[in-house]
Amino acid sequence: MTAANSRRPSRALSWLLPWMQTSTTMEHEQATFWLSQFIGKNLRIHASDGRVFGGQMKCTDKDRNIILALAHEYRAPSAETIRQAVEESGNPSVGVPWNSRYVGLVVVPGQHVTKIEFEESSLPGQKSGVTL
Repeated sequence: MTAANSRRPSRALSWLLPWMQTSTTMEHEQATFWLSQFIGKNLRIHASDGRVFGGQMKCTDKDRNIILALAHEYRAPSAETIRQAVEESGNPSVGVPWNSRYVGLVVVPGQHVTKIEFEESSLPGQKSGVTL
């Protein structure tokens, strides 16, 4: 392995995780191509501030910004809300729903995307059974 090869991720890894690469024109093109495969699909985008956006991907750009349509924003419940639910139920593993709101069309900046999940459905127009 040469010194140049030891500094760059392998080609296979860079194809799977294009946003982990350093910034060059070709790597931005690979990341954009990789993301473009999900246009029209339902995705869940995890943001660096802890929010999760679920919606239909409409487009991306060279900076890996992602536009979702028909989107919902999900926020984890506060520690106080969880504490109250545990006290009321007496069950330390009580389920507490996430806060959600419909946001419609949303742009998630590429630099804040931490995780992308493909939401596969069994029937057209039906979301999967995964609960946030």
